[in-house]
Amino acid sequence: MSLEVENPPGIETTKQLKRQDSLYGDAEKVSSFKHHGSEGGWSRLLHLAFQSIGIIYGDVGTSPLYAISSTFPDGIKNHDDLLGVLSLILYTLILIPMVKYVFIVLYADDNGDGGTFALYSLISRHAKVRLIPNQQAEDAMVSNYGIEAPNSQLRRAQWLKQKLESSKAAKIGLFTITILGTSMVMGDGTLTPAISVLSAVSGIREKVPSLTETQVVWISVPILFALFSVQRYGTDKVGYSFAPIITVWFFLIAAIGMYNLVVHEIGVLRAFNPMYIVDYFRRNGKEGWVSLGGVILCVTGTEGMYADLSHFSIKAIQISFSTVLLPSVALCYIGQTAYLRKFPESVADTFFRSIPEIMFWPTFIIAILSAIIASQAMLSGAFAILSKALSLGCFPSVQVVHTSKSYAGQVYIPEVNFLMGLASIIVTITFRTTTEIGNAYGICVVTVFSITTHLTTIVMLLVWRKRFIFILLFYVVFSSIELIYLSSILTKFIQGGYLPFCFSLVLMALMITWHYVHVMKYWYELDHIVPADEVTALLEKHEVRRIPGVGLLYSDLVQGIPPVFPRLVQRIPSVHSVFLFMSIKHLPIPHVAPVERFLFRQVGPREHRMFRCVARYGYSDMLEESVLFKGFLTERLKMFIQEEAVFATNSTAGDTQTSPNEDGNISSDLDLWVKKEKQMIDTEMERGVVYLMGEANVIAGPNSSAAKKIVVDHVYTFLRKNLTEGEKVLSIPKDQLLKVGITYEI
Repeated sequence: MSLEVENPPGIETTKQLKRQDSLYGDAEKVSSFKHHGSEGGWSRLLHLAFQSIGIIYGDVGTSPLYAISSTFPDGIKNHDDLLGVLSLILYTLILIPMVKYVFIVLYADDNGDGGTFALYSLISRHAKVRLIPNQQAEDAMVSNYGIEAPNSQLRRAQWLKQKLESSKAAKIGLFTITILGTSMVMGDGTLTPAISVLSAVSGIREKVPSLTETQVVWISVPILFALFSVQRYGTDKVGYSFAPIITVWFFLIAAIGMYNLVVHEIGVLRAFNPMYIVDYFRRNGKEGWVSLGGVILCVTGTEGMYADLSHFSIKAIQISFSTVLLPSVALCYIGQTAYLRKFPESVADTFFRSIPEIMFWPTFIIAILSAIIASQAMLSGAFAILSKALSLGCFPSVQVVHTSKSYAGQVYIPEVNFLMGLASIIVTITFRTTTEIGNAYGICVVTVFSITTHLTTIVMLLVWRKRFIFILLFYVVFSSIELIYLSSILTKFIQGGYLPFCFSLVLMALMITWHYVHVMKYWYELDHIVPADEVTALLEKHEVRRIPGVGLLYSDLVQGIPPVFPRLVQRIPSVHSVFLFMSIKHLPIPHVAPVERFLFRQVGPREHRMFRCVARYGYSDMLEESVLFKGFLTERLKMFIQEEAVFATNSTAGDTQTSPNEDGNISSDLDLWVKKEKQMIDTEMERGVVYLMGEANVIAGPNSSAAKKIVVDHVYTFLRKNLTEGEKVLSIPKDQLLKVGITYEI
């Protein structure tokens, strides 16, 4: 860019200096930040592995409560069908959670973060697919950005990058499937508590058969209420509380499974032979295909491992999955099958009837507690994914509470927690049984699996650049498996399967509306910016006077003067002695080191003391409190002034063949000037900081369609007025806030 620099004292000429950007020093510094699971040795790794048991495996671990009974809703017609279903369950557990997620997809992390939005941000960092054009060359210089330009020899990655960047349909398609995945994860978070708690509480009817279905439902409701109430304490505390319980649960189901295997029929181990799957489909045909909707419930909650990656680490999840979850759950299913080979009439309530009499009540209590814990996996994942969506402008401004000082990725969203809890209770009261809830649940699960497969394939092509045969094998195998499961579960659309679609449509409509207006608003501001070189003329035109203090005018724009500024000086012809055009920008990475946070540019002549400042955050970073933010900003601004003065001095000295060391006056005058400017910054900060925000009333243009007018004038306006306001999200003190009204017609 061309930057006009006014000379500090001791410099006689003014030059037009060519530079990439002002904050050239900080942008090149390397951060020492590491993901919380990436260091600390075996002690920390085992600590995280233990904690992960209580957070991300409760859902998969409690699937034996309902998976087999959902697979045989009409009873068992042939004893060998049990071996076919067990074989399907075992290989589904091995292929999807273990092979696909634990050993492949988890490595598609975004600097430690997982989930559909992490995949989207990883792709958007390597190809310009985001719909808001706020990318800057300096962003790639941030140390956590981790991008390499495609090698000219890797034509496939280069070709895909060009296709994604040149196609608006591809950009919209990527964004759409990403928010669909997010919506389905939210659906998981709503349905998991309902089906897990209801299925666990139903077990009491084995000992108290007089309990009615309605009574079981009303016992489940207060348990659900308690579950959502404890979320405010955070993943760290909840995980430590839950991990011992779920660990006991895994040992219990493994022991019960081993008991049933030895006592009833050890021959069910033949199910490891995949030919039993072939025989099962030959024997049952269409009915066997439809039954896959029940089989898929054995891997519910698998996406939680990936979505909750920001809470833990890849190695921690691999250790806990391989040594605890898989052996325990597999033994439980094997034991249930052995029991049913002798007592096929008990298939409707297999789990509780297969428990030895002496172990029933301890197991029942642990089952209830484990069912509660099962919900924690998807709730944690939902909070983590939504916090990313919020920072990328894809979700309305709601409060995100960081619940742990040690682990940056652990968050809680009060408004979302309340709505999900309410929805879960309504679903439990309305559907009353696990069968219809299971149908809805299966659609959520398989849809998220499929979306993750497609996005991971793009990451393999664009980012990892693996051999094509490996990518093709991954895509064909897992997309085929998921397509078969999805086609099966969709046959139950009317029997409860419609629920996640309705839920997702509402959530997607909300997210698309918010993001659409957000993008249109950005483009409007971009089209109406005031060029930085016209700021002097603008101030002179309105006879603007300078008043004491520091003014921060917030805008989404990262370049130019926002259109709200001319309106401000027109209505109130005064500007603070030090004035900054502030932009809070979220990069498509989880974290930005504090040393790389601020990017400064000079606006107009130096005597104006007006600056452009972009504060850059990762989508998992927490915005500082106002006092801390002001302190960081002050220090970085003073450092910027010093660096700019030195840069201008050295450039002038080089052009005149004069070194600052050869002329003592230059160095002395420069030091005095810099010291004076720094003192002035400190003085004005002490006089007070005023935060200015544009209160934009966005309306549809007169020639807009009726649909656009409804979306912009009503839906968006309702969301903006009823959700958390921007100043609260930015932690701006109310007594220091000044709003400037402006109307944007899009």
